[in-house]
Amino acid sequence: MMARVEFHKQKSHAMGWIIAGLLFAFLLIVSSVVFLLYPFASTSKLDYFEGENPILFEGKQAGQSIVEGESVYMPYTFMKEYIDDSITYDEKSNSLIITTKDKVIQMPSESLTYYVNEEPVQLHFSIFKEKNGEKYIALEPLLTYYPIEYSILPESNAIWIKKDGQEIVKGQVTNDKVHEEKLRLRTDPDLQSPYVDQAFQDEPLFIEGEKEDYYFVRKENGIAGYLKKNTVIKEDLVEKIAISRKNEPIIVPKLDGPIHLTWEAVYSKNPNTANMPEMPGVNVISPTWFELESADGAIKNLGSLEFSQWAQKQGYQVWGLFSNAFDPQLTHEALKNFETRQQIIRQLLHYSKIYQLNGINLDIENVNQDDGPLVTQFVREAVPYFHEAGLLVSMDITFIAGGNWSAFYERDKLASLVDYMVVMAYDEHWGSSPVAGSVSSLPWVESNLQKLLEIVPNDHLILGVPLYARLWAEKDSGEVSSQALSMSKVKEWLTENGLTPVFDEASGQNYAELYVEEEQTTYKIWLEDELSLSKRADLAMKYNLAGVASWSRYFADESAWLALSLGEKQVTKK
Repeated sequence: MMARVEFHKQKSHAMGWIIAGLLFAFLLIVSSVVFLLYPFASTSKLDYFEGENPILFEGKQAGQSIVEGESVYMPYTFMKEYIDDSITYDEKSNSLIITTKDKVIQMPSESLTYYVNEEPVQLHFSIFKEKNGEKYIALEPLLTYYPIEYSILPESNAIWIKKDGQEIVKGQVTNDKVHEEKLRLRTDPDLQSPYVDQAFQDEPLFIEGEKEDYYFVRKENGIAGYLKKNTVIKEDLVEKIAISRKNEPIIVPKLDGPIHLTWEAVYSKNPNTANMPEMPGVNVISPTWFELESADGAIKNLGSLEFSQWAQKQGYQVWGLFSNAFDPQLTHEALKNFETRQQIIRQLLHYSKIYQLNGINLDIENVNQDDGPLVTQFVREAVPYFHEAGLLVSMDITFIAGGNWSAFYERDKLASLVDYMVVMAYDEHWGSSPVAGSVSSLPWVESNLQKLLEIVPNDHLILGVPLYARLWAEKDSGEVSSQALSMSKVKEWLTENGLTPVFDEASGQNYAELYVEEEQTTYKIWLEDELSLSKRADLAMKYNLAGVASWSRYFADESAWLALSLGEKQVTKK
C-alpha cells in the first residue's frame, strides 16, 4: 500500500515539471517571435554630412565647398553640372569663362581682377582658385549672373544653394509629448533604420517628400531624414523661391514682320549698286564680307561702307556674313582658345561699326564633329557683344545629318543663343553627286524641316531656299556631272532647246529632260522657278517660320522675289 502511494506521488511531480517545461518553451517561443517582429527603434546613429563645408542642393549633398573668411568658393564641377553647363575652363589663359545673354565674364586664376565684357572688376579676394587639383569659384560675384542664393547652415556649416522657382514646404514637430526615439530622423522610413539627428517638440522643419506613413524632412541645420507623419504638422502654404537677376539682358529689336533675306555673294569685289535690281519684299541683304583667314583669328575683310549705305537707303537691313572659310583644321586652331575667339569677335565688332551693320550672319560649316562645342562656345561668347552693339545675330545651319557638314551643330544650344537660325535647305543632290536629282525637292525639305522643328523653335527659324538649279549631264557610259545655273540661264537653256517643263510629282517641281545623240548624253534639270519658290514660301507659312532666305541674289530673276514674299498676316509678327 505504501508503495502505491509513493508511485502516485512521483508521477504527480513529473507531470508538473512537464507542464512547467512546456509553458517555459511556449513563453520562449512567444518572446522570440515578439522580439523578431516588434520594431524596436534602432539606437545606431550615422553622420549625415561629410567634410567641413558640404554643399546642400536639391535635397542631396553635392560635393564640398571652401570657406575662407567671408568668401565661399564652389567647385567648378558643381557649377557646371548643376547650375550652368556652359561654364568653360580655358587652359591657355588659365581662366574660367562664364557667359550670359549679355555678358562674357573671364575669371583668371588667383587674380583679384576679373573681366566683364573686357572691363576689369576689382575684388579684395581671388574669384577663381585651385586647391588640391580642384577648381573653385567665389560664390558671391556669381549671384549677379545666376538666379541662385545661398546660406551657411548652423551647426553643420553646410552651404545650402537654392534656385529661383524652387518650392519649399514648411512644417514643424508636433507639440504633443512623443518618445524621443520617434523624433529621430531615420535614414529609411522605419524605426529600425539608423538615425542621423534628433528633432524636438515644436521644431521647424522643411518637408521634402513622403513615403508610406513617413515624411522626409530637413532640419534648419540641413540634416534630413524620415519622421512619422503623426509627429509632424504640415503647413498648407507652399513657399516658392523668387530670385531676380540683377541685370536684365539687352533686347535687340527684331524686324516687324517676316524676314525676307537674300545673300549677296562677294568673292573679290562688291557689286556696282547702280546695277542692283529691285527686290520687292526683301528686307535684309547679307553680303559675304568676312572670312576667317588664319589661326590667330585674323579676318579677311571685303566690306563696303558705300554698299551698306546704299542698301539701307533702299530700306534693307545689312547683316554682314562671317564664315570660317569652311576649313576644319583652321576652325579648330582659331576657336580652341578664349583669346583667339575674343580676337575674332573684336574684329567683327570693329567692322560692324565701320560698315554700320544691323546684324551679323554666322556661316560656320565643315567642322570636325568633336569641335562642335568650340563653335557653340564661340557663339556663346560673341552674342553678348553683338547684342550690346545693337546687332541682330543669325546663324546658318543644315538639316540634321551626319558628317562634317552637319553633325557638329549643337542646334538646341545654338537656338537658345542667337536671334535667328537659317536652315540651308538645299543640296539634297550636291554638285558632285553620283546621282542626278533635285537641289532641294519639296518632300525632302518638308520631312527634314519637321525633324528640325523638334529642336529649333519655329519663330527662330528662317527657311533657306536655292535660287539656282543644277543641269545634270548623264552620259550613256554612266558618268554623271552637273553645273549650277541661275534662273535666267535655265530659261535660256529651255528656250534654246525648245523644251517645255512638265510637273514632277515626286519632287514637287517642274522638270525638263533632253537627250543629245551626238554626245550620248541625257540632260536633266529640276527647276527653281515661280512654282518651286512659291511652294517654299508656302512651307514657311505652313510652319509659321520667321521667314525665308535665298542663296544667292546673283542667281535670281525678277520673278523670284514676289514668289518668295510672305504675307504679313500669314506669318506671326516678331
